[in-house]
Amino acid sequence: MPSQSTEVQVRPGVEGDLEALTALYNHYVIETAITFDTAIFTPEERRPWLLSHPEDGPHRLMVATEPDTGEVLGYATSSPFRMKPAYATSVETTVYVAPGAGRRGVGTLLYTALLEALSGEDLHRAYAGIALPNEASARLHERFGFRHVGTYREVGRKFGRYWDVAWYEKPL
Repeated sequence: MPSQSTEVQVRPGVEGDLEALTALYNHYVIETAITFDTAIFTPEERRPWLLSHPEDGPHRLMVATEPDTGEVLGYATSSPFRMKPAYATSVETTVYVAPGAGRRGVGTLLYTALLEALSGEDLHRAYAGIALPNEASARLHERFGFRHVGTYREVGRKFGRYWDVAWYEKPL
């Protein structure tokens, strides 16, 4: 899916992306509080996550790649919000952009493709949790119509400190 500002391509994630997606996620596990995972994953440990995001249905994985090299520049997902059946029409969305790929519109391209893919699904709401501070993520979500609905204070502990998580909601 080309954009006016970049030639990044966005497509559904496939099993061949597993190694690159795992490496990208592990960067955030090791270096940031953006995810509350605290131990890195092997690609095999991450395979069930990848397989839980098929090319159709409400739980998607969209991958942004460099057109010339195929390098993975980021990904966005929609996943179950909670596991109880009454939550089935709600999803949790997330986006991760590779280090060095920021400010190219990758996150915008990924969310555009993800929300477009979800538009035909039987979904009512999308939710996103943002570990604070993260102004770039808050701005991205607000641009896509997500609105802040509350903040869990000191809900996660990582790197020896507690982190707040702001929750955002978008009607679908």
